[in-house]
Amino acid sequence: MCKTPVNGHYRGMETMGSAAVVFLLLLAFSGCSPARKVSRYLKREFRAETQSNQFTGLLLVDARTRDTLYALNPEKYFTPASNVKLFTFYAALKTLPQHIPALKYARLGDTLYVVGTGDPAALHPDLRDSTALRFMRGFPEITMVNTNLADPTYGPGWSWDDFDQYYMPGRSAFPIHGNILRLTATSDGVRAEPAVFGDSLLAGSGSRLQIENGSRLRAETRNLFYQVPESGDTLDIPIRVSPGLERQLWSEATGSRIHEGRHLPPDSLESLPGMAVDTLLKKMMAESDNFIAEQLMLAVSGTRSDTLSFRSARDFVLEEYLPGLPQKPRWVDGSGLSRYNLFTPESVVYLLGKLYREFPEARLFALLAQGGRNGTIEDYYRDGEAPYLFGKTGSLGNNHNLSGYLRTRSGKLVLFAFMNNHFTEPSGNVKNRMQRILREVRDTY
Repeated sequence: MCKTPVNGHYRGMETMGSAAVVFLLLLAFSGCSPARKVSRYLKREFRAETQSNQFTGLLLVDARTRDTLYALNPEKYFTPASNVKLFTFYAALKTLPQHIPALKYARLGDTLYVVGTGDPAALHPDLRDSTALRFMRGFPEITMVNTNLADPTYGPGWSWDDFDQYYMPGRSAFPIHGNILRLTATSDGVRAEPAVFGDSLLAGSGSRLQIENGSRLRAETRNLFYQVPESGDTLDIPIRVSPGLERQLWSEATGSRIHEGRHLPPDSLESLPGMAVDTLLKKMMAESDNFIAEQLMLAVSGTRSDTLSFRSARDFVLEEYLPGLPQKPRWVDGSGLSRYNLFTPESVVYLLGKLYREFPEARLFALLAQGGRNGTIEDYYRDGEAPYLFGKTGSLGNNHNLSGYLRTRSGKLVLFAFMNNHFTEPSGNVKNRMQRILREVRDTY
């Protein structure tokens, strides 16, 4: 607690020399500084939680001065969940052009050769990008090279039990329709998008078919679907994707005959600009879209090679742009679906600092989730007319993290990584506690 003067002087001041008085005044007022208040508050807060069973990390750094305001386990490794998308975000901003390459192509006589770039936007039910579709429709014969994906459909450490859940579409070289089946219940029945799967629905409205492993939305090894939505609802189910099915779906969409291409054409390839990268990044960051995150890392690798590989993209970004990370991460996918990922609060804050220094604030904050406004923190950090927290959440079972930028009432900007792993209480309790703590930092610093 800060001491106050008595009759305009600190006690004992009259017996001290002027140098000592100045020193004590500076010491007293430094103890009253906002940074010290924040530090004392957080030490009390986390001292009260020493008996907690969860593992917590928190790092707060002033964006301008780069002073550390508070650090709790900053160098320890945590399961980041979708905080990994901050690194995918940075990779895309540093390497991709203003518009994502929709495809690469070469013309050989009357035949168009097209090569997959991983672009997730083509006829995606939320994005509706038709750039590649309009281009390909002009050619009756197309040879498609879409076997250039070096990675398996699912990433390492993904929960394969979730293969039929909306948040886990598989990766592919030339995706279409977001690699999902969207079912919409209407007054006329159920509308399937893409329509080719309309005959693959094995259940009536609102019902489920019990299969050997319990209730499923889709068969594990085939595109047979066991549930349709209730009236007025929409249901997204990942399809079981393969290069052959991709070619079939593209043929259905374009009306062209699409043949398998096993080898790249001998001529040099041109790139067809597609959707604005910022549109994809905004959806990825605000809504935590896993499919877009995975495909963007493939697109990043496609800027350096015709082979699409997460590992290639990751290694390039770490070596070229992030050699100064305080701790080397274990980074195994683009989305954070994997529990194999391990990052430290210090490395996350280091990345936040680079993002802030290398890209305009207005662009950066517009692409992130905004407290009380949109995305995964729309229902939190609501107080105030303007949003004061811009960031990215990361949630898996028993884990919840939030990292980003906090604008304080005094106008300062704080970089923060707040990571909570291995808790057993409801995640809502953890989120509310984080909100209370970050609000206090906003009001105090």
